[in-house]
Amino acid sequence: MLRTSVLILASLILLAACQAPAAPPTVSPPQPPTTTPSPPVIETSTPAVSTPPVIEINSGEIQGTIENGLHVLRGIPYAAAPVGDLRWQVPQPAPAWDGVRQVTAFGKSCIQPNTMTIAGSEPVPQSEDCLFVNVWSPNVEPDAKLPVMVWIHGGALVIGTSSLPIYDGSALAERGAVVVSLNYRLGPLGFFNHPALNKGNPDGPVNFGLYDQIAALNWVKENIAQFGGDPDNVTIFGESAGAQSVLALFASPLARGLFHKGVAQSSYSIPGHTRSDAEKVAAAVATAVGLDGANATLEELRAVPAEKFASMNGKATSLTPVFVTGDPAVPQPILNAFQNGTEAAVPLIIGSNSDEATVATAFGIDPTKLIDKLGLASIAVKALYPGVTDDGTLGRYVIRDLIFTSFARRMSELHSRTAPAGQYYFSYVPENLRDTEPGVPHGGEIPFVFGTGDIEYKDQFTDADRAISKAVGDYWFEFARSGTPTAEGQPDWLQTSRANDQTMEFGETIALQKNFMRTRLDVYIGLLNIVGRLLGRE
Repeated sequence: MLRTSVLILASLILLAACQAPAAPPTVSPPQPPTTTPSPPVIETSTPAVSTPPVIEINSGEIQGTIENGLHVLRGIPYAAAPVGDLRWQVPQPAPAWDGVRQVTAFGKSCIQPNTMTIAGSEPVPQSEDCLFVNVWSPNVEPDAKLPVMVWIHGGALVIGTSSLPIYDGSALAERGAVVVSLNYRLGPLGFFNHPALNKGNPDGPVNFGLYDQIAALNWVKENIAQFGGDPDNVTIFGESAGAQSVLALFASPLARGLFHKGVAQSSYSIPGHTRSDAEKVAAAVATAVGLDGANATLEELRAVPAEKFASMNGKATSLTPVFVTGDPAVPQPILNAFQNGTEAAVPLIIGSNSDEATVATAFGIDPTKLIDKLGLASIAVKALYPGVTDDGTLGRYVIRDLIFTSFARRMSELHSRTAPAGQYYFSYVPENLRDTEPGVPHGGEIPFVFGTGDIEYKDQFTDADRAISKAVGDYWFEFARSGTPTAEGQPDWLQTSRANDQTMEFGETIALQKNFMRTRLDVYIGLLNIVGRLLGRE
């Protein structure tokens, strides 16, 4: 009875998520104010400098700024603008330039729906010419050999940008990392499989946004030493679709050797699309921009103004929030790669938050209605959550645990057979929000990782909040530096495995939990493969 009930509920949730609107209104964290306060001062051995040095990279010379003793370079092109004949092609090298290029301002964000930008903010400036990286470094001496941390933003693969102030890399750089953030193509311009593209190359690229990320990692490998970074010590980390990107890069043969550790923050168990699915969506996109659907030519598609693709807002024209399986970058389902042990054999940290259902409600999924659909079978589901009597709360817990918590456990256990794996659960709610927030929302851990809580929460961030943020940032930095996440005065973060289930909980205190939520997560993990087969996807 319990197995059947949870299977029904799992199918309902995954079907709803896979058929969600093109872009949820608040997938990414809220846009902070435009004025960014100085990050907390963390002592470093960086020598004082006043004039930004000129740095030579493979495309030419660049000059950024000096901010609070850090070298900050924004809007560096890592690939050619994907416009004209380069639209829906794998990224090409950035053209060289003469003279010194000033890189003091963020590049424009990739094309996305203006109405779907971060809640409460003005639409971000955007362009099809958007393939830029940003760098924060405490020391740009080529022999500094500092650990490198490459951030991949979230946003369901349809919205988002690297220029949000909560992604400011200063606090991590002050610890001693070279921090890189990047933009990548989104929506139909980033993930597209139209028949016109398949002519003569039926197994060609589809996940162009992921190819962009791979190109950015190649740029890091070739250039990061000029910023003081060690190209042989690169950690990729990302949240939501950025975390899904981390797992895709682990699984991708094209990214092998480009990174050496990874952190996946709030990745999810929604199955990927098939090429056939993507082809139908691409035909619908062509129709939506005024062309003859599947019969549109590549020339016609490339002549459509990029802004028209920003208006896509319906499930028929969206591949959100997952990748397409079957191109050279994602040749097999991500889960299959981990099940087969063919993913990159490098350390991985993966985890989720205590109120991840916030993203499901943004997709239009009503937790109460999901429980209602079970009818009498909901009694069996409630057995997994003793003491929870409210259907809305129960629905939120089930969404959280089925889509996020169990997926983190599942992937960490699978990866532990190949390489070291660590697992976390983030439940720390800022002190001043505990009466109003039921838990940590999707993306709520980001300001703690980056040390930007005073930006995100303005005057509400307390000393206790800052102490937790410092510990989280220390764990992430030390993992990037050495592969072993540690923080002074905090518990050791042990590896996890099926035989030794260890979860680091970031709550009001930080504690290593053994067999965390074990019973219910075992139920969900046992059913996820069945659900994947029911949906025709793994």
